[in-house]
Amino acid sequence: MDGRRAAGGGGGGGGGGGGGRKNDQRPYKGIRMRKWGKWVAEIREPNKRSRIWLGSYSTPVAAARAYDTAVYYLRGPSARLNFPELLASDGVLGELSAASIRKKAIEVGARVDAETSCTSLHMGGTREHREPTSELKPCWFQEKPDLNKKPEPEDPEGDYW
Repeated sequence: MDGRRAAGGGGGGGGGGGGGRKNDQRPYKGIRMRKWGKWVAEIREPNKRSRIWLGSYSTPVAAARAYDTAVYYLRGPSARLNFPELLASDGVLGELSAASIRKKAIEVGARVDAETSCTSLHMGGTREHREPTSELKPCWFQEKPDLNKKPEPEDPEGDYW
């Protein structure tokens, strides 16, 4: 036993960062963190070896919500979800293609990612972990200037141009 552990714990092992799951930081089911900090979600199709890629997200909550959406459409109401209280189904269960499930999951994940990122901006840029709520308000940014337009002079009396 110890011989196998010593041989397998060294270098390779598929990019896991040193073998094993000793540094595993998976706060939710169905997601993992890339080395560069992005959170990704994917799910295996039932009775198949193939996986459905659910996207890459800035926050673990967004990735987990994408996973929840996919697992619900694949396995139905009995699926084990990360956030069962937040599932918003459009009522259409049944035979959805992998592409349809991927699309629905990515829509949810992207929306949650945008809301979570916006919330962290309003909190002074901190990315503290907060439980997701369904009551997140949309983020409104300042109007962006038209970069193709010549700037207006600050002093209307002065002739700067």
